[in-house]
Amino acid sequence: MIIEAVRLVVTLATTAAGFLVGRSFPDWFPESGFDADVAAITGAVLGAGIGYVAGGLLGRLIRRVLERAPELAARATGPQLFAGTFGLLAGLAVGVVAGVPAVALLPPYLGWPVAMLAIIVLAAAGATVFAARSDDLLAAAGLRPRRVRPSSPPGGPAFVLDTSAAIDGRILELCRARLVSGDLVVPEFVLDELQGIADSGAVDHRRRGRRGLDVLEALREIPWVDVRPADDPAPEQDDVDAKLLALCALTGGTLVSTDANLVKAAALRGIGTLNPHGLGESLRPQAMPGDRLALHVERPGSEPGQGVGYLDDGTMVVVEDAAGLVGETVDVEVATSLRTSVGRMLFARRSS
Repeated sequence: MIIEAVRLVVTLATTAAGFLVGRSFPDWFPESGFDADVAAITGAVLGAGIGYVAGGLLGRLIRRVLERAPELAARATGPQLFAGTFGLLAGLAVGVVAGVPAVALLPPYLGWPVAMLAIIVLAAAGATVFAARSDDLLAAAGLRPRRVRPSSPPGGPAFVLDTSAAIDGRILELCRARLVSGDLVVPEFVLDELQGIADSGAVDHRRRGRRGLDVLEALREIPWVDVRPADDPAPEQDDVDAKLLALCALTGGTLVSTDANLVKAAALRGIGTLNPHGLGESLRPQAMPGDRLALHVERPGSEPGQGVGYLDDGTMVVVEDAAGLVGETVDVEVATSLRTSVGRMLFARRSS
């Protein structure tokens, strides 16, 4: 329906334009000898044909824009829509003022198109600029934009990612394995912190920050993960951890972090947590007391007579009476195991 309506309007306009141009053609070129009536009819027919084709193309373009309008509106925030509409009206007003000299000074067939082009360009520019600075404009007007609470996906609450988990990178593999899916919320203050680390003067910090940003970029390419930002729920707080806990409490989201202290604090507040580092530790193959292992002793232990080696998964093994065997591979028997805040530690003795 919209295509036919646009085509009709465009065809009528181009037919009228063709008729006027055709009727004026003999006056522009008197030596041509064209009859005014024949030229007018010819111009009207040509204008109608051009308008029919151009109107169809324009109608399809408008229909495509209208079909995408709800999707574009859903992605925009309320302040952006409000400021964009205001900017559109302001751009239209400026465009009308700018188009008046063109209509007054130029011939009608040139002045009106120039004026319409100025109005369209300035209206689009006004809407774009105002929408991009919506928060600043509302703040200048004394209005505070309403904080949008991230909604939970149909399958459950969202996952809220912190800086340490982004830099760690294991969340990417969990998402690729579909162990984590749905909404993955990355708060604006986490993005700011990652950018600050990436711009640090220290090479090591800069590398870690860029790794975190690269992980977020890779997460956006996973179809079943929707990475989206979230506003600061507690602007009065300066501590990032406090902001994360407030956001999780507000949305019912699950905190994804490798910070052991933050994970404990969240658990004490009844907030769901996911620690990729702890998950990796729990999935490592476990050596049990009584198991016999071939262990390479790498260094002396902290106590006299002890030697220290490591399993393939990084688990530290303390061996009694092995301080003099550094650099050698010996057979040991696991005696006990101890879980600490940094992981699991095994104590062993040399096999007889």
